[in-house]
Amino acid sequence: MQKIIILDFGSQTTQLIGRRVRELDTFCEILPYNKFPQDTTGVIGVILSGSPYSVHDPEAFKVDLSQFVGKFPVLGICYGAQFIASQGGGKVEKTNTREYGRAHLTSFDAQNPLFRGFKENSQVWMSHGDTITAIPADCHVIASTADVKFAAYASDSKPLWAVQFHPEVFHTEQGKQLLQNFVVDICGSKQEWSAASFVETTVKELKEQLGNDRVILGLSGGVDSSVCATLLNRAIGSNLTCIFVDHGMLRKNEFQKVMDAYKGLGLNVIGVDASDKFFKDLEGVTDPEQKRKIIGRDFVEVFNAEAKKITDAKWLAQGTIYPDRIESLSITGMTIKSHHNVGGLPKEMKLQLCEPLQWLFKDEVRRVGYELKMPERLIKRHPFPGPGLAVRILGDITREKVRILQDADDIYIENMHNYVCEDGESLYDKVWQAGTVLLSTIRSVGVMGDERTYEHPVALRAVTSMDAMTADWAHLPYDFMAKVSNEIINKVKGVNRVCYDISSKPPSTIEWE
Repeated sequence: MQKIIILDFGSQTTQLIGRRVRELDTFCEILPYNKFPQDTTGVIGVILSGSPYSVHDPEAFKVDLSQFVGKFPVLGICYGAQFIASQGGGKVEKTNTREYGRAHLTSFDAQNPLFRGFKENSQVWMSHGDTITAIPADCHVIASTADVKFAAYASDSKPLWAVQFHPEVFHTEQGKQLLQNFVVDICGSKQEWSAASFVETTVKELKEQLGNDRVILGLSGGVDSSVCATLLNRAIGSNLTCIFVDHGMLRKNEFQKVMDAYKGLGLNVIGVDASDKFFKDLEGVTDPEQKRKIIGRDFVEVFNAEAKKITDAKWLAQGTIYPDRIESLSITGMTIKSHHNVGGLPKEMKLQLCEPLQWLFKDEVRRVGYELKMPERLIKRHPFPGPGLAVRILGDITREKVRILQDADDIYIENMHNYVCEDGESLYDKVWQAGTVLLSTIRSVGVMGDERTYEHPVALRAVTSMDAMTADWAHLPYDFMAKVSNEIINKVKGVNRVCYDISSKPPSTIEWE
């Protein structure tokens, strides 16, 4: 299979490069900067990402370019461009001001294959503190901006290109065109990577890998585990047993709704109501990290107890997706985020691991869901935290607080589904993630009828995002917010005030806890 290798030098937008390449129906693999593969079967090109470091920093990431330069077409982006220049005898220097934000190409070589189809004055996005002041002797300039002479350059002797701007970000207007020029025209991608081809290939591989073995899968109700289950069901049918644990902190009526949806898909699902155990173990706990640890521990205990009843199982399937694995790699010496789906199996589970979605990004998982003819509402579900509403309740957890939050959240989310925007799409589908937070440690004074109330406020949260690495607060319509606020206060006993969270990530996180 053809693939592009993306070497990650620690940039926040490396995943975005990968997603852009996949959008061109081309498989790619993101690897740490120092892990270029020895087996290069199928490799058609290499991309070097940006980095938080300057090439002059003592701890800056360095790679032996001879492993791939001259052997494959190479594209250096930002730090990648500067590193190639500095290693090839060029010069990279500090600028007096950081070159950050929108810029326009004042000139570019329209004959160079990298800029084929570009329009005059095309907007690009810069983000660097250093700049290239001299390029290697065997290279020439192929694009400039008003402030950056060497915005892009190419080698005269090798298939090598470099740009100091970020083609992967939305603000670079023709970034997709540039990446298509590189991946398709220069590297020769046949563009054969698609949801349909993935399903066909993966089902075949799963049949070969699993044979007649029995497989256990823990379902969460989320899109990843649901698509994973449907894919496995197509491959091995009744040899798959799914376990769906209700810890009591799901959304309103979610356990039954999701169970019904799974049964409609023909899945063999065991539903386990373990809410009593979770509420008992969470009693009096207010620290968010402690809540997460207790819920994680209890989930493993409940899941393992149920899994042991299936005595002939040989595999544990997980809905691990590609970003989970990338974020768990220690590129810069620190793991960005630890994931429950990454890191192997509990020692007591003598099972082999099966991860059919491990190469997919979230949007690709959804495309596979459509290819599998899954219900749209399952495919389009917003991300939901594993600990559920426990991390959306500030303070200790009680059944009454969960009831209040479930009722308020149900009004919010259902109204989102029912609000149709001008383009015909629902408001729910416009945002990446939405949820309600109960500020149970706070009470505020209100008036209902002639009576004074002293109840809790709730905060509504809705964000727009491409991949949850960064997120902006969603600008929800005022008429929608007024209706939701009025309905929550009138219908949910225990709430007398509704707020809206207008924080972006960074500096805030999407979840409050």
